[in-house]
Amino acid sequence: MDQSCLAERFSRYLQLGESERQTLVKLEENERFLPRGTVLLAEHAPAREIFVVRRGWVYSSMLLSDGNRQILSLHLPGELAGETGLAGDKAPFALTAATDVTVRVIDKLALRDLFTRQPRIAAMLLLLAQVERVALADRLASIGRTSARSRVAALIVDILRRLRAAGDAPGNEIPLPLTQEEIGDATGLTAVHVNRMMRQLADEGLIARTNGRVRVIDETRLADIANHIDRHAALDLSWLPPAPAPR
Repeated sequence: MDQSCLAERFSRYLQLGESERQTLVKLEENERFLPRGTVLLAEHAPAREIFVVRRGWVYSSMLLSDGNRQILSLHLPGELAGETGLAGDKAPFALTAATDVTVRVIDKLALRDLFTRQPRIAAMLLLLAQVERVALADRLASIGRTSARSRVAALIVDILRRLRAAGDAPGNEIPLPLTQEEIGDATGLTAVHVNRMMRQLADEGLIARTNGRVRVIDETRLADIANHIDRHAALDLSWLPPAPAPR
């Protein structure tokens, strides 16, 4: 198995000790592949596992009483999915494979030892969960109080900066494997409106689209239109427990 996905991500912020790395590798020892469109976890299903995305994209969503779907979050390589299920015994959101995906599966019970034996790693998981909570509030404000153009711009900038942090956005170019309907479900727009806004951003010289990929031409202007704040850029690590002493 490749090294831990979480270790790769945490190493952007921390110098991990060998015991911490080995703990994360063991935590992610179970791997699962799912083709695009597979429901990894159904809404209201028993929440016994959380997932780390190794390859591909996953999204969280909920189905409303009128049959409409709201996509709440995208989970990109190296990121957690399903951690909201830690709060209860039922999954509050569904998890669906937006592309073919490979995920690492973590049993909830396996996290108990993490909090006692590796408190710095456990604290890092909590910190990243709070970052996602703030980012979700940003998306709520965007959908509720900004224009359609701003919402689509915000989605693109957010994906770009998260993939760039992982080294997966060469030349400011990103994949966009979501359908226009899925983008609409993530931004509160119809598929027709999404198409119109994508064309407008391209006509303004902010992005270029080719074969399911988007290249961001003017990131500064696009981020301004999106009112985007990069919540992952500067994390406060000052309160984390100290690194474990070398053995």
